[in-house]
Amino acid sequence: MFADQARQLRYFFSSQEFSDGLRTTLAILVPGLALGWLGQLQAGVTMSVGALCVSLTDTPGPPLHKRNGGVAAVVLTGLMALLTGLVQPYPWLLGALVVAVSFWFTMLLVYGNRAGAVGTAGLLVMILLLDKPIPPGYSLNYAGLVVAGGLWYLALALALNRLRPYREAQQALGEAVLAVAGFLRLKAEFYRSGTNLEADYRRLVAQQVRVSEKQDGVRELLFKTRQLVSESSDTGRRLVLTFVDLVDLYEQITITSYDYAELHRRFEAGGLLDAFAGEIDALAAELERVGFAIQGNYTYHAAGSDPLAGLNQLKARLDALEADPAQSGSVLPLRKVLVNLRNLVARLQDMQGYFAAEAAIATPAARPLQTSGTGSLDLDRFVAHQQFTLRQLTGQLTMRSGIFRHALRMLVASLIGFIITEILSGHHGYWVLMTITYMLKPAFSLTKQRNIQRVMGTLLGGVLGAVMLWLISDQLLLLALMVGFMVVSFSFARINYLVTVVFMTPFVLILFSFLGQGYVRVVQERIFDTVLGCSIAFVVSYALFPRWESEQLQGVLRPVLRANLNYLRTLQQALLGSPIALLDYKLTRKEVYVSSANLGAAFQRMLSEPRAKQRHPAEVHELVVLNHILAANVAAITSALLADEIRPGVSAAGLKTLRQAQQQLRRGLLRLGEPDVPEEFPPAPAPTAETEDAQLGEQLEFIQKLSGDINRITETVAG
Repeated sequence: MFADQARQLRYFFSSQEFSDGLRTTLAILVPGLALGWLGQLQAGVTMSVGALCVSLTDTPGPPLHKRNGGVAAVVLTGLMALLTGLVQPYPWLLGALVVAVSFWFTMLLVYGNRAGAVGTAGLLVMILLLDKPIPPGYSLNYAGLVVAGGLWYLALALALNRLRPYREAQQALGEAVLAVAGFLRLKAEFYRSGTNLEADYRRLVAQQVRVSEKQDGVRELLFKTRQLVSESSDTGRRLVLTFVDLVDLYEQITITSYDYAELHRRFEAGGLLDAFAGEIDALAAELERVGFAIQGNYTYHAAGSDPLAGLNQLKARLDALEADPAQSGSVLPLRKVLVNLRNLVARLQDMQGYFAAEAAIATPAARPLQTSGTGSLDLDRFVAHQQFTLRQLTGQLTMRSGIFRHALRMLVASLIGFIITEILSGHHGYWVLMTITYMLKPAFSLTKQRNIQRVMGTLLGGVLGAVMLWLISDQLLLLALMVGFMVVSFSFARINYLVTVVFMTPFVLILFSFLGQGYVRVVQERIFDTVLGCSIAFVVSYALFPRWESEQLQGVLRPVLRANLNYLRTLQQALLGSPIALLDYKLTRKEVYVSSANLGAAFQRMLSEPRAKQRHPAEVHELVVLNHILAANVAAITSALLADEIRPGVSAAGLKTLRQAQQQLRRGLLRLGEPDVPEEFPPAPAPTAETEDAQLGEQLEFIQKLSGDINRITETVAG
C-alpha cells in the first residue's frame, strides 16, 4: 500500500498537470501581489482575472495551437470586458448579453475543445465582472487590464515552452506509458485465483479509454510539432520512436486474450496462473519505471532482476506439467501466453534502450522513421486537422447537432440563473452563473457527475476553509496556505474535479478574507450559490433537449464495425500473401483502438444516466467485451504475419470462414444504416494453401463466431 502511494505521489509531482498548476498559480498571483504591494490591488486583481481566463485555453497540444488559442482568448476577453463594462448600468441589456454570449460562445465547440475553451474564457470574464462596479468611462481601462493579464499569462507560458521545448512532450509520453502499464496490470488480474472476470473486463474497458485518450494527446503533440519530428533533433526522434514502440507494445498486450474461464478451470488449482499474474505485474512495474523516467526527464536505470528469468521458470513448470501423465489437455494456451510475454520483454527492452544511462545519443538516428515498403513515415496521417469555416458553424444550427442542443441548454440555464439572481436583491449572481458554466456539459452523465462533485467539494472545502480561518490569524501563514491550495486546485483540474473544488473553496475564502469580507457570510453565500447553480444545470440538462447515450449508440457502433471490417480485410490480404504497407496497417489498427475506446466511453456514460433511459446495458457491455476479443484475435494473427513469425497461407475453407466473418460485420453495418458498405464483396481470391495449420483454422473459426455474435447483438441494440 505504501509503495502504491509513493508511486502515485511520484507520478503526480512529475506530471504535466502539476507543472500546469504551478504555472497557472504563478501567473495569477504575480499581478495581484505586485500591484497590491504598489497600492493598486484592484488593478492587480483585474489583471489576475485576465490571466485566469486565458489559462483555460492552455491545454496540452502543439505550441502553435496553444499560442493561437491564447491570442484568440486575449482578444475575446478584452472585448467582453469592454462590452460588460459598457452595458453594466442597464440590467436587461446585460441580461441579453449574458444570454447571447452563453449560446454563441458554447457553439465554438464546433471547432474543437480549444476553441470551446476560448469561448469559456470570454464567458468567464463577463461573469466575473458582472458584480464589479465599473465607474462610467473606466470600461476601457478595465478591458486594458484584462488584456494585460492575458498577455502576461501568454508570455509566461510561451517563454517556459521555449526554455524547455521537449518537456510537455516528455510528460505526455510518460503519462501514455504509465497508462499502458496500468492496462498491463489489469491484464494480470485475469490470471489471479478467484478473480471476477466480468469486473475485470469493466476495469479493462475503462483503462482502454484512458490509454486511447493519452495516446491521442501524444499524437497531437508529437506529430503536429515540427521540432519534435525533425531529422536534426535526437531528443524529438527519441520521443517519436518511443511512442511508435509503445503503440506496438500496447498491441502486443491486447492480443493476449483467451478463454480465461477455461484457463482457470484447468490450471488455477496448481497456482500456475498466479505465477503468470506475478510475471505480468513485474513487467508492468518495469514499464512504469520507463514511464517515470520519461515523465521525470531523468536517466532510466533497469531493475536488478532479469525479466527473462521468471519466464524461464514458467517455461520449466509448463514443461513439467506437459510431461505429467495425469495432465489432461494441452498446455498450448499457456505457451502462447508465455511467447507473448517474451515478445513484450523484447519490445520493452527496445524502449528502455532509448533512455538508459549507457544509451548513445545517436541511437535514435540509427533507426529511421520508416515503414516497411512505404518509404518515409507520414506521421501527419495519424492526426486529425481542424478547419475553421463559417459553414461548419452554420451547419450545426440544427436540433440534430449535440453541440447546438448543448448551446440551447446553456442559453436557457444562464437566463434562468441571471433572472433569479436579479430577483434576489443584493445577491452576488456571478457565482451562480459561473457554476452553471462549469457544471453544464454536453452529456447528462458528465453534468450529473460534475454536480455531485461540485456540491460535495464545496461543502467539504467550505468547512475546511472556515475552520482554518477560525483557527489561524497569521496572515503570512494564510497566504502560504492559499498558494498551496491554488496549486493543488489547478493541478487536479483535469484529473479529479472533486479535489479541485475541495481545495478551490478554501483558497477563495482566504482571498475574500484578505479583501475584508467575513468568511462565515462568504461560506453561506458560496454554498447557496453552488447548490442553486448546480440545481439549474441539472434540471436543464435532464429536461431540455436531452441526448441520451442509448439514442446515440448507433453512431458510435458504426465506426467500430467499420474499423473491424477493415481489420479483417487486412488480415485476409496478409494471409493471401499480398503486400501490406506497414503504415496502412498501423492506421487501420489505430482506427480499431480509437473506435473501441469511444464505444467503451459511451457505455460508461450510459451507466451514469437514469436507469429508465438506458437501453440494453447488458447487451452493450457484452458487445464491448466481444469487440475487444475480436480485435485481439485479429491483431494476434496479423501482427505475427507482418513480423514473419508465421508464413502466409490460407485454405479454401479458411478463406470462406474469414469472408463469412466479414459478411457478418457488413450485415451489422447495414442494420445500423451504414450507406457506404458495398452490397457485394469482390470475387473471392484463390486460396494460397490446400490446408492450413489447425491452430490457424481454429482462430479463424473463433473470429467468425465472434463476428456473428457482434452482428446478433448489434441487431438487438439497433432494434
